[in-house]
Amino acid sequence: MRKGRLVVLAALSASTACCPSGDNSPLDTVSNVDLQRYAGKWYEIASYPAPFQAGCTGTTAEYTPRDDGKIGVLNTCNQGRLDGPVNSIQGTARVADSATHAKLKVSFLWPFEGDYWIIDLDEQYQWAVVGEPGRQFLWILSRTPTMDEALYGSILSRLPDKGYDPAKLQLTVQE
Repeated sequence: MRKGRLVVLAALSASTACCPSGDNSPLDTVSNVDLQRYAGKWYEIASYPAPFQAGCTGTTAEYTPRDDGKIGVLNTCNQGRLDGPVNSIQGTARVADSATHAKLKVSFLWPFEGDYWIIDLDEQYQWAVVGEPGRQFLWILSRTPTMDEALYGSILSRLPDKGYDPAKLQLTVQE
């Protein structure tokens, strides 16, 4: 993504730990994440609108385990339309909770880090829901560019119990 968005992302990421959106209850994560199985390409199905993703379509995230124990992160999108210019940004993630591996810290611009908490996850690692304790950001991810409507509805039905408003989600245009 463009450098200006990188700075915005860093500032927003740093703010998530200090400025909750109103729900002060603890945010539960899944009980365990196998990061080897979680690695690979994910398609964004829906997300809370975020300034650093404005105009993005075809958004994907790719996670790659590294030898140093961190995870390489590559976020990519097409600007404005599916055949629009490609924007991408590389970062790293580190495990923030070694007991579950469900809480990560992601950085695209050192020293700024943002919380990346896996709050719902398919047993087969075919979809995931990612949030953060301030509940300002939310992403629904899938291994495929589309998601069955019944499955999507089921995921949405669990979000209020986690302090998220499903009405704030914006569907992401994919292939």
